[in-house]
Formats: sequence, structure tokens, C-alpha cells
Amino acid sequence: MQGDHHHENEPDVALVGAGIMSATVGVLLKELNPRLTISIFETLDRVAAESSNAWNNAGTGHAALCELNYTPQLADDSIDTAKAMRINESFEVSKQLWAWLVERGAVEDPGAFVHRTPHLSFVHGAENVRYLRQRHAALRAHHLFDTMQFSDQRRQLAKWMPLVMEGRARSEPVAATRVAVGTDVDFGALTRLLIGHLRRQPDVSLHLGRRIEGLRRERDARWRLTVKDHESGERYPVTAKFVFLGAGGGALPLLQKSGIPESRGYGGFPVSGQWLRCDHPAIVGRHHAKVYGKAPIGSPPMSVPHLDTRIIDGRTSLLFGPYAGFSTKYLKTGSLLDFPFSFRLGNLVPILAAGAQNVDLTRYLIGQVLQSPEDRLDALRVFVPTARLEDWTLENAGQRVQIIKKDARKGGVLRFGTEVVAAADGSLAALLGASPGASTAVSIMLELIARCFPAEMTGNGAWKRKLRKLIPSFGKSLGSDATLYRSIHARTAETLRLREDPDLAAVASA
Repeated sequence: MQGDHHHENEPDVALVGAGIMSATVGVLLKELNPRLTISIFETLDRVAAESSNAWNNAGTGHAALCELNYTPQLADDSIDTAKAMRINESFEVSKQLWAWLVERGAVEDPGAFVHRTPHLSFVHGAENVRYLRQRHAALRAHHLFDTMQFSDQRRQLAKWMPLVMEGRARSEPVAATRVAVGTDVDFGALTRLLIGHLRRQPDVSLHLGRRIEGLRRERDARWRLTVKDHESGERYPVTAKFVFLGAGGGALPLLQKSGIPESRGYGGFPVSGQWLRCDHPAIVGRHHAKVYGKAPIGSPPMSVPHLDTRIIDGRTSLLFGPYAGFSTKYLKTGSLLDFPFSFRLGNLVPILAAGAQNVDLTRYLIGQVLQSPEDRLDALRVFVPTARLEDWTLENAGQRVQIIKKDARKGGVLRFGTEVVAAADGSLAALLGASPGASTAVSIMLELIARCFPAEMTGNGAWKRKLRKLIPSFGKSLGSDATLYRSIHARTAETLRLREDPDLAAVASA
């Protein structure tokens, strides 16, 4: 239910942006302290309309089961699995919170947002096949990945991914790995469920069509937000004890307005994207998987090609991409002046230095922007040799703002991934960056809570005890405890209805 006027305009917590990150931290904080008053402010007229919107992201439950850029090959020819382990464990943490919400009845049907979808890595060429075999051996040795299958047999691969294998030259060496219990996640639907759950709690209010135009610290240490109502044009103040900037690409400009010392030196490099989408039932029905390939040599991580099953609003489609692009907007609904207006004296050197180090990225983006429909079809046919352009339509994906930050040695660096930037006193925090943020949202928000509410998170107090009920592995390592991992993994799979279909498994392994 809605809070009263006082609670809405003087909340304990102000969440800026109605996406997956704000929804997640809001649910966690309200559970940890039910007395908190929370106000959520969203520029658009609906929840989860930007980065969290299902059509603006790949919907991959990023668990490092198929993403080859998380397992680079080192100079000594070994496979670095450290990042894959971290991301896999983080996704398991997210699933625990989602399962808890289902168990307590806050989310009635997990099928509204998550579906079991096998995750495959696919490569072609002798050297890439050798790499994938090594990667499989390195990951399979660990309990987090011990269900991963490998095959270089065409008959088997044709059962795993018929569209990918049909019409492929028989002389080409190919291989794939498969994990049957991967996921497809509709983060837009999940966000709406989380915020719906929040709004049913006392003293929680949602304000759509509200833009935060100003942000400054008051003498009493609270934050004063200047809020503009798009419909009426009215501007009014809101004061809050804690502010979270979870506005996707819009978080950086607001972080800069806050003036906190920790924000200095940060910049953001915007990258747009496009997908090819297929809705033809005869084609869609022949592919049930997320199949990730290997990015071309010299291409950035964002360019990893993949062919994805997507289940959105009860309808199944296929997406292929991404095709990168460039726009100076920080949000799809943003302004072309977002990027140039983000320049400050404190971040000018980092931005220029990062630009000088990433000339190849600039060339890549220009090349992507200049692609013709036939060029995009050629890229698709690497995955689907029999693809026809008329069966696919071009869709715009969400904007992603990659992090630029100071670096003592290089002046500035471009970082992929996400980062929490928080005020020293914990009164304000922002999330910058992009993938795999949504999939690892719970781990990221737990990090934020630990940094911003240190008094409540010290020792073995009430907050930690509550977190162990929400997330049974909290404070423990799933990567180090195989028994704990298997127990929790089985429980969340059962609750979220992610167990493998035995009929499908029999076909895939025949």
C-alpha cells in the first residue's frame, strides 16, 4: 500500500530508478527493517522500462555456464576460471532470494519470470575446439560445473542445437558444451513482481513520471532531492536519510551532482546495441537453448555473439546478436548530450586516456554502425547457416554505459562489469556499469548494504540472522562447500521449477 504524504516526501530510503537493482535492494532493506519508509522514483511512466526491460537485455541468467569471455586462456595455455566461479556463485545467491519469495508466497508463479533453458558454448575451428575442451576439463573438475557436458560429435550436437548444425559444412571442426539447467530470465517481469511485493508493504510508495533534477547534502546529513513531476511540471523537494542511485545509465549524472569525493574521476562510455529477432513458430520451435560463441579476435566482451531462446509475456522468440552501436545517450530515452555533459575537470584525463587506449573499440563500433542487413545476416549464418533475412527483424537493445575510472599508471581505464560507488558515511550509493549486473543483483546489493549500513551488519546481529533466512548460503562459500552447494542448488531448482525435463534430457543425450 502507499505510504502517507510525510513518508513519501521524507522517507528513510529514496530509490532512484524502478529497475531490478532498486527493486532488489528495496526488498532486502524492507525485510531487514520493516519499519523503514521507502520512496521509489522513476522517470518513465512504468516500472522496468529501460535496462531491466526484457527486450533490452539478453535475459541470460549469467552463471558463467556458457560465456566464454569469463574463462580466458592465459599465456601458459591454462584456463583462468576465477571469474567464472565468482559469477556462478553470485547467480546462485540471486536464485536463493527469488526462491525465498516464492516460498513465502510473495511471488506466486516463478514461471512468470524464469524458465529452464540449457546454456551452450559453441565454437568452430580446430584451435577453438581445443580451447573449449580445455575449458570443459578445467570447469568440470569443480562441483559448481560438474554437470557440464562436452561433445564434438555432430550427431550429438545436432540434438542439442539443430538450427545451429543444420546446413553446416561437414569439413569444419565444431564442438559445444551444454549445461541442462541454465535459465532464461525476464528481468522486467521479475522487477515488476519485486516492486509489486514492496508496494504491498506499509510505508512504501512508487512515484512514476518523476525525474530527479537536483541532489545535495543538507546540514543534518540527509539528502535533498529536487523532484520534477512530468505531468504537472511541478518541482518539489524530498529529503531522505539514504539514497540509492539505481537508474542504469542515468546513475552517473546523478552521482556527479551529489558532489561526494568518491565520485571524482568516474566517467561513462555509452554503447548501444541491436538484435535480430525471430518469432516464426516453425523456427523458434527448433531451438531451445542459449548458445554463446566466441568473440572475434580484437573485439570487446560486449560483442560475444549468441543465439538465445527468450520467453517473454508467455511467448517464445529467438534473439541473435548483439550488434553493437554508438549513441551519446546514457539511456534509450535519454539525451544526445548525456555523454558530453558528463565531462568534468576531475574525469577529463581518465576519459581521454581510456579513449586513447581503446581505439580498436572505436573502430569496432564504427564498423558495427555501418553494417548492412546483409552483413548482419552473414554474422547470423555463422550460427544458423540456413537463416533467411526475411525471417528476422531488427530490434534495438538497451543502452549500456561502461565504466571509465582513474588509474594511477594509465591515467584512466575502461572497465566492463559493475561497480558500487558509495559515500564514506554510507548515506548515498550508486551502481555504475552493466552486464552481468541483473543476474548478480542480489550479491551486488548485499555488498552495498554491508558498505552503507556497517553498524547493522557488524557481529552476528539481527540483520545477519535475517539474511541467513533469506539466503541460506549467506556468509558461506558455495564454491568451497560442495555439500552446501548441492543442497541449495537442488532446493532452488525445485522451488523455481528449474529441474531438467527428463524427456528432453533423454533426447539430448541419446
